[in-house]
Amino acid sequence: MWTQSSTGGDAIFISSRGSNLDATDYDSNGVKLFQDGLPITTADGNNHNRFPDPMAASRVIVAHGANALAYGASNLGGAMDFVSATARDGAATQFVLDAGSHGLLGGRLTGGGVADDFDGQVTLEARSRDGYRRHSRQDRSGLYANGGWQVSDDFDLRVFATHIDNDEQLAGALTRAQFDQDPYQANPSAISGNYQLNVRTSRLAAKGNWHIEPGRRLEFGLSYEDQDLYHPIVDKVMVDFDGPGPNPPVEVFSLLKDTRQRTLGGMVRYQVQRGDHDVLAGINLATTHETGANYRNDGGRRNGRTGLIDNRSGSVEAFVLDRWCLRPGWTLVYGVQGVLTGRDVRNTDLASGSVRHPDADYSSLNPRVGVIRTLAPSAEAFASLSRLYEAPTTFELEDDVRGGDATLDAMHGSVLEVGLRGSTTTAAATRLHWDLSLYHARIRDEILSVDDPSAPGTSLSTNIDRTVHAGIEAVAGASFAFGDGSHRIEPLVSVTCNAFSFDGDRTYGDNDLPAAPDYAIRGELIYRNDAGFFAGPTFDLVGARYADFDNHYRVRGYHLLGLRAGIERGQWTLFAEARNLLDKDYVGTFSVRDRAAADDAILQAGAPRSLSVGARLQF
Repeated sequence: MWTQSSTGGDAIFISSRGSNLDATDYDSNGVKLFQDGLPITTADGNNHNRFPDPMAASRVIVAHGANALAYGASNLGGAMDFVSATARDGAATQFVLDAGSHGLLGGRLTGGGVADDFDGQVTLEARSRDGYRRHSRQDRSGLYANGGWQVSDDFDLRVFATHIDNDEQLAGALTRAQFDQDPYQANPSAISGNYQLNVRTSRLAAKGNWHIEPGRRLEFGLSYEDQDLYHPIVDKVMVDFDGPGPNPPVEVFSLLKDTRQRTLGGMVRYQVQRGDHDVLAGINLATTHETGANYRNDGGRRNGRTGLIDNRSGSVEAFVLDRWCLRPGWTLVYGVQGVLTGRDVRNTDLASGSVRHPDADYSSLNPRVGVIRTLAPSAEAFASLSRLYEAPTTFELEDDVRGGDATLDAMHGSVLEVGLRGSTTTAAATRLHWDLSLYHARIRDEILSVDDPSAPGTSLSTNIDRTVHAGIEAVAGASFAFGDGSHRIEPLVSVTCNAFSFDGDRTYGDNDLPAAPDYAIRGELIYRNDAGFFAGPTFDLVGARYADFDNHYRVRGYHLLGLRAGIERGQWTLFAEARNLLDKDYVGTFSVRDRAAADDAILQAGAPRSLSVGARLQF
């Protein structure tokens, strides 16, 4: 997963296998997100308002490519499931405190326990940071709670409640000259326009697990999420129509979004194992309603409504997947997803009274077939061929470059993937593990966006006839014992190589797609001992990227060095991490243009040298 924050806060750019390579990083679409198996991505496929906090999860499952069919997804970037910690599977009561550079201060207090058939856990957290750029302060508070009832040995019910109050200032993008002068300054418009991303989120969910009998299991759940977004994002664009004449400049555009988004979702999954077959069937349901308005922006304050927003979307994803053990060592994996989804976008311009009403339904059957070959007890090779399908989000329909009631086509294509994965332990207590995937996707009608040069901060979307997304994903790690076996050296490295391009496009030929680096290599070399101490260096090697479709503006790559250390002793843990030890200036994220110029404000700086320390106490 490629993730990067423009200012170090929760608002992140996320991409997997070249998903979401548009200008504004607005939708964060292309990856379907789940929480405890329940969809949290909206019905139209966007993740704009929030990204789940990994610290609130006991683990995160990433299902790339065809593996996402097990969650009913056919997205280019696959699926991610954030599994909540409960009082039954971890320390029910603990306290975590961390602090660091750029005004970072955070704390989490978790309390709970188990009483016979019932369990419960509540976490309160607060986090603030001044940010490493001017005008990038963040203040966040949250509550995460869940409770379970073990009705019987085979049936349990669990409810979840979440409330997050997150306020972030946005520093805005810089020109190349501004970046070279001071990469940590804010764009003057971000200060005068008081750019912010403030989101209030409340979520309730319930889930049940029923082990009907050996080899038969039913999983089901419902969720409701309510989000309020307050988002000043474009400062006043002033035009002096009579030049040096007597009339003052006139505001022609500014933007503050103030909306409410409600999503109701549900899922059912039924798994049955019979003979050589392991069948999983399920359905995901979601409906989202976004209401609110666009306003003129006066220093972060609403200054008169300019348009009304009333967007609706609904989605049904039904799927079935079978793992068929053909013979010892050979497993055939095949299945199909059926998707039916609708978009109803209604934007009213109050000045003219005109209504834009893009309205479309999208449907598709998306098959998958693959094979797994066992090479050793803990190693296997795999190959798969699957169909990708992804309908446009309501934001993309709003931003269709053609305007009016025109609707974009759904992205679709096929992806071939092969790979190896496994682990082994030698007689010398050396442990090795690896996972290697090579994929090649040919896509039709990919939806890409560029910044609207007449209204920075807004975008224009269009279908691209043909594109190619190919790459290599690899992770390898080891644990080497030495001395008397109480000491270990544990290297870990993740490598991603990207080859994303247009395919014979009439305008862009075979140019590279922007925003994705040629390669990203991240790793660490950690020493550990039986006393609980660990320490070692970390590194990031990231290749160059283009910032425009024309491949005229190239953003150079960067190399970062870090260090992390800590000690774990029974109920308490101390930890520390230093990032970017050499204090390199580098570009973290940027907006994409059709053809970017040197004086375009598109660059966002990555974090400078930073130190964080913390402690965890478990009871």
